[in-house]
Amino acid sequence: MDWLAVASGFVIGAIVGLTGVGGGSLMTPLLMGVFHLSAPVAIGTDLWFAAITKTNGSIAHHRQGHVDYGIVAWMLLGSIPATVITIMLMRYTGMTKGVSHLMMQVLGVALLMTAAAVACRPFCHALGLKLDALLTTSRRRALTVLAGLLLGVLVSLSSIGAGAIGATLTLVLYPRLPIQRLIGTDIAHAAVLTLVAGLGHAALGNVDWLLLASLLVGSLPGIWLGARLIRSLPDKVTRGLLCASLVTAGLRVIH
Repeated sequence: MDWLAVASGFVIGAIVGLTGVGGGSLMTPLLMGVFHLSAPVAIGTDLWFAAITKTNGSIAHHRQGHVDYGIVAWMLLGSIPATVITIMLMRYTGMTKGVSHLMMQVLGVALLMTAAAVACRPFCHALGLKLDALLTTSRRRALTVLAGLLLGVLVSLSSIGAGAIGATLTLVLYPRLPIQRLIGTDIAHAAVLTLVAGLGHAALGNVDWLLLASLLVGSLPGIWLGARLIRSLPDKVTRGLLCASLVTAGLRVIH
């Protein structure tokens, strides 16, 4: 058992429990910076960490009736083909220095996009309400598929985007969706997406299974603690701390 990995999983789990997002966004930079994994292996390991934790979360939301499976299906219609094609291209091109560099750049951009998504969520909700009257059912479904396509590529190349960015896109397209169903729907889609992407990276040999096990051991009590602490910290404080962490990590990765 790697106790540093257990402690790292605990910290990431606490952040997820405290903010609802940030697991993948902080886990991949941590795996690269602290455990010195290459970008592809860090991304693959994080995808499995996300798939397992989000599957547990999606089951809980399903039991409470907080998942809109119609939205999940339309989003998966775009994200799964995009993921499969991206993984196939990675396999075809091989893990060259050029591909690893591209993954690093995508990772940095994804971190900054996640920070923007977390910071601008209230604005995105207002934007969604303005667009609501202009979107017909067919247009909304087409945009949902397009959002899924974007997430599929982003998650496959960086392991980031299924949480905060996915929830933000869902918020813009479905602003009248109750917050519980928005979160449950986003987690359900992310669970399937990260699992498919994780299977692809596993086939490429991009997963450190022993490190993954240690991370999961620490994450469970961390999530529980974070969920309890959220009651005592203002939303603006947790949102600000998360944004600062994401921007710092993103700038370091791009640099």
